[in-house]
Amino acid sequence: MSRESAPTLRECYAQARDGSYGFFASNVTHFDILVGLLRGSASVDSDLVVQLGEEEAAFFGDGDPALGVRVFGACLDTFAERYDIDVFCNIDHIHLPDSFDFLEAAVDSGVPDSVMVDASAKSFERNVELTAEAVDRVDGDVLVEAELGRIAGVEGSTDTPADEAFYTDPEAAVEFVDRTGCDLLAVSIGTQHGVAAGRDLDVRPDLAAEINDALVDAGHDTALVVHGASGLSDERIEELLEAGVCKFNKNTRYQYEFARTAADFYHEHAEAIRPPEGVVDDRDGFFADSDWEPEKTSFHPHVVSEEARNRIASVMRDLCELTRSAGKTMHADT
Repeated sequence: MSRESAPTLRECYAQARDGSYGFFASNVTHFDILVGLLRGSASVDSDLVVQLGEEEAAFFGDGDPALGVRVFGACLDTFAERYDIDVFCNIDHIHLPDSFDFLEAAVDSGVPDSVMVDASAKSFERNVELTAEAVDRVDGDVLVEAELGRIAGVEGSTDTPADEAFYTDPEAAVEFVDRTGCDLLAVSIGTQHGVAAGRDLDVRPDLAAEINDALVDAGHDTALVVHGASGLSDERIEELLEAGVCKFNKNTRYQYEFARTAADFYHEHAEAIRPPEGVVDDRDGFFADSDWEPEKTSFHPHVVSEEARNRIASVMRDLCELTRSAGKTMHADT
C-alpha cells in the first residue's frame, strides 16, 4: 500500500482510543531490533510504531543524526512493504531548545509520522513556549507529542538519572494542550525510564484517567502517552489502557534482550570461537599455523543476529497481545 493511501497515525491512534487498545512505541537502537519488531507485530496482525531518538539517529548515520533519520526511514519503508501491517515512525525526545535544528531536519526528511518534543525539564511557561513553537514549525500532517511532568530514571544511554518524578496535574494538562496545540501528551504518573528492578513504582492509573477526563471535558481529543513502560506490570498496562492511554514507550527491554541473547549465545559457543588453553591466540594470522580453527557457524554475525531477531519478535508478539493491538491492523491491500 502506498503511503498516500495508507491510514495515518492520527487515524490509528483514534481507532485505538475508541477500542481501548494501544501500542508499545518501540525505540530502535539496532538493525536487528527493527527486524524483530516487524516480524513480531506482523505475526499477530498488529500495526507497529517504531521510535528513533537523536542519539539513535546518530548511530544509524555514523555520527550524523539528520543522515541517520533518512537512512533509517529508507530501511523502514523498504522492510514495511513486505508485511501486511501499517508501520509508523516517531522521532523521540527531541530536547528543546537545543535540538530545533534536528527537529526541522527530521521533519524535512519526510520520514516521521510524529515527533516527540521535550521541554519537560523547563518551567511550565517555558515548556509551553517551546512546545508551541515546535507545533508551529511542524507540518500539520506530522503529529506532535509533548511531555508535561517529569519521569524519573535514565532516558538514554548517556543521560544523567533523574531521581525524582513530578506528577502531571490534570488542570495544568488542559491549559498546556490549550496553549500548545499538541496532539499527544506524555504524562508523569509514576513510571520510570530505564531499569526499574528493586523499585516500588507508585504508578497511578487513576491520575491518567483524571487527566484524560479533564482533556475530554475541555473538548480535546488528545492521546495520552506513558514513558518508562519497561517496568510496568501487565495489570497496570491494562488499567492504563482503560484510563485512555494508547501509547507506551519501550526501549530498555529490547536493549537487554538483544544483549542477553548475544551474551547467552557466545557463552554457550565460546569453545568454537576462542582457542582452548595451550593454543596460541593467533588472531592476526587467523590461526594459519595452528591445528585449531574457529567454527564459522558460530562466529558469523548473522547467526547471533538471527537469534536476537527471533527473541525480539517473541517479546513483541506478547506485548501486542498485552496492549490488545493484536488482530487490529488497519492495513488493507489495494
